[in-house]
Amino acid sequence: MFTANPQAGPAAKSTRSVHRSGHALRLINTKTLPQQDWLAIRKQGIGSSDAAAAIGLNPYQSALALWLEKTGRDAMLAKPDADDDSQPIYWGSLLEPLVAAQYAKRSGNRVRKVNAVLQHPDYPWMLANIDREVIGNAEVQILECKTAGIHGSRLWQHGVPEYVQIQVMHQLAVTGHQAADVAVLMGGQTLQLHRIHRDEALIAQLIELEQQFWHYVSTDTAPPADGSTSAEQALRCLFPQDSGEDVDLTLDADLNHVFEQLVHVRQAIKQHETEESRLRQRIEQTMGSASQAIFRNGSVSWKRSKDSMVLDTERLRAQYPELMAAHQTRKPGSRRFLLHADM
Repeated sequence: MFTANPQAGPAAKSTRSVHRSGHALRLINTKTLPQQDWLAIRKQGIGSSDAAAAIGLNPYQSALALWLEKTGRDAMLAKPDADDDSQPIYWGSLLEPLVAAQYAKRSGNRVRKVNAVLQHPDYPWMLANIDREVIGNAEVQILECKTAGIHGSRLWQHGVPEYVQIQVMHQLAVTGHQAADVAVLMGGQTLQLHRIHRDEALIAQLIELEQQFWHYVSTDTAPPADGSTSAEQALRCLFPQDSGEDVDLTLDADLNHVFEQLVHVRQAIKQHETEESRLRQRIEQTMGSASQAIFRNGSVSWKRSKDSMVLDTERLRAQYPELMAAHQTRKPGSRRFLLHADM
């Protein structure tokens, strides 16, 4: 098992004399810490909100995208705006105190904010920020506050989503605490409470997997892409330009096998798309002008969308070329992946 270099970055500096939260070290006080300094601290280790992405189980962020952040290569990656009220991060931050207050009211537990970045005493790259600590209750010590909107709520249909469980288990690993409550506000009106208990086997596995990711960071080696949209965006950020050169991979048996697999997968996708179209068209032909068809196990609808007004740019360009020229903007180009198979 890889062990992080104790000298790799400021997170590994000795902090043994500072205060503790559970068995965690309080790396730095965040109450008056500027945002940029807080972001710099985050790059020195794996935080609890990073944990699921680090081990490849975050539905919103890939390990490759997280690696770009930790190695300072994320300048071109799109980032949520914490001040944009159309973003979940805005409402999560705004409603966190209300969720915590309602949790305290319903559970009877007293909670307080922890204004610190916490650090594992044995793994200095393991960091954590916890929303609230629960005071005076031997059964639970941490409160994690969440909000779930219209789309996010579906991930909570069967309990706490896996990526949140990993986040909380990371917090329990760093602090040494035994249990955490997760309070989630669903759709702005329903509060659910869930308890997660410390699991030593899961924590051991989590530490091992996180160590592997931190090894990628400390050795400046990119983790493999995982096929997600996040990984695709990270690759475009990492390699935005092509050099015009060729790379000869004819002697690389592994990548030649990957290429052949890709060719076969694309052929299968094309065949499935053709079959999907044939089946859909058969139903459409039977429906005729009907709006909906009912089946034993579901239904389909086939309705005409409303007419809409669009800008006739060709006509506008022909009649007012100067106006069009004055309002043009450059759209950055992007790399296109084109496959040419001789098989």
